[in-house]
Amino acid sequence: MLKNELTSHNRRSSVKECTLSFHRDTDTLVYALGGLGEVGKNMYCIEHKDEIIIIDAGVRFPEENLLGVDYVIPDYTYLIKNQNKIKALLITHGHEDHIGGIPFLLKALSIQNIYGSRFALSLIERKLEENHLMSCVKLNEINSESRISTKYFHIGFFNTVHSIPDSLGILVNTPNGKIVSTGDFKFDLTPVGNNSDYQVMAYMGQIGITLLLSDSTNSAVKDFSISEKEVAKSILDIMKRTQGRLIIATFASNVHRVQQILEAAVSCKRKICIFGRSMENIVEIGRKLGHIHIPDSTFVEPDQINSLPADQICMICTGSQGEPLAALSRIANGTHRWIRVIPGDTVIFSSSPIPGNANSVNQVVNKLTRVGANVITNSVLNSLHTTGHASKEEQKLMLQLIKPKYFMPMHGEYKMLKMHKATAIETGMDPENVFICANGDVVVLRDEEAFVAGNRVQTDDIYVDGNDSTGVATAVLRDRKILADNGLVSVIVTIDSRYNKILCRPNIVSRGFVFIKENQTLLKEAELLVYDALKKKMMQKTTFGELKNCIRGTLEPYFYQKTRRNPIIIPVILNMRAAMIPNRK
Repeated sequence: MLKNELTSHNRRSSVKECTLSFHRDTDTLVYALGGLGEVGKNMYCIEHKDEIIIIDAGVRFPEENLLGVDYVIPDYTYLIKNQNKIKALLITHGHEDHIGGIPFLLKALSIQNIYGSRFALSLIERKLEENHLMSCVKLNEINSESRISTKYFHIGFFNTVHSIPDSLGILVNTPNGKIVSTGDFKFDLTPVGNNSDYQVMAYMGQIGITLLLSDSTNSAVKDFSISEKEVAKSILDIMKRTQGRLIIATFASNVHRVQQILEAAVSCKRKICIFGRSMENIVEIGRKLGHIHIPDSTFVEPDQINSLPADQICMICTGSQGEPLAALSRIANGTHRWIRVIPGDTVIFSSSPIPGNANSVNQVVNKLTRVGANVITNSVLNSLHTTGHASKEEQKLMLQLIKPKYFMPMHGEYKMLKMHKATAIETGMDPENVFICANGDVVVLRDEEAFVAGNRVQTDDIYVDGNDSTGVATAVLRDRKILADNGLVSVIVTIDSRYNKILCRPNIVSRGFVFIKENQTLLKEAELLVYDALKKKMMQKTTFGELKNCIRGTLEPYFYQKTRRNPIIIPVILNMRAAMIPNRK
């Protein structure tokens, strides 16, 4: 144990040389329930004594192997156990990976106050209304001038630039030092909307920041990202040259991009039609809050498209990532209610494929091209997309402005966090002062020193099917995987339990296991095997459970031997009605 008489220098050396498995009551704790080692599910907590503040509450969208899962959220168990400590939920901006988990969080525990910018709160309010949770929490609007104080925390905010309006960074003054969370950010010298608060960031660097948490998403991207206004210029140039109808697909959440596409359409005297529920919501909120200034007369309904000249139409839709149910995919498949691609249409992808989506995007591009559309995607020849996350040089600038004593990269996969650490070291940070953490790791602040504690906060992924925040059991996911790979076999057996007798040969029904017409012999042999096994079993006293186990135990090795597959086997035992009626004398 460290002794009180250690000097500050000795304490710092000792702390860095050992990983402690304890912390004191006077320490400040920083930990993530989501967002480390992954892109999405962002949720970061700062705790001191009997107070906890939460920064963001996001979701992660599932990978292809998570069959039937709609969202992945953090495990809230630790917060549920300590919900009396929670003083506030602070929101940096309105993207799903930062606000999508709020309805699930509020169903799991009680939070009195949510603080967010005007745009973020508008999106949150809609979520809460859909889930009938508006009465559960108070929404408090904040901006870069706002200040929040609790017993131990004094919180301020500063403007950052991102792909959505009103994004904020957060400064938290704690009894053991100052903590800065950048949220998602980039540095755009000619931004659309508010500029970054460079002077505020530089001032924070001068007063001394103990720990910085900074966005790591684009750690591998060199140089500065291009300005959003460069993208707007490229889209406007293409729009001016295009003679036929124009269909533009982009992220609905990229409000600045949507805003500039709409403004370009107005300047080219094109009528605008919006497709996709999320796109409609964003445009409605953007217009309501003054971020999108487009007259009502510019918008047309879907049924008016065919009555307008082709060179006067601009359609904006979702589906830039090849999502199967999004508007653009349905247009490409010819299944959209209102739009059919005609030769001469121009389709612009104002986006870049997210890793893992390239094949889906290519399929949509090929289908659109096959039906006669001219498809334009982002490339070195044009500037149809720019990221909302800081590249390597922008990350360096943030580090140089804030000048943190300690640094914890956040919001990124492990390789992104690792590369961000290397970038911090390039700027002059001591490698021992940079912490690569996983969800649940605890960074302890003590007298403006920091170290990673040996104890961890309980955290895990919770898989959500529909709106059930209790999550999908791993057994359910395992069964779904087996169904997807090996299919299902149902065995129907009719018995009379009065005489311990099978009334007829079992009937086997297969789905997704083998092609029935070509495997009649296999299934008939399986029926005979089950029949013989059950007759032997029923020669003695038995139970329904034992009969089902007998069916599974007989068929599982047989099917694997014949097909090298392990289908889910579901025994269905039907008992004679007379056997189920109690004897009456």
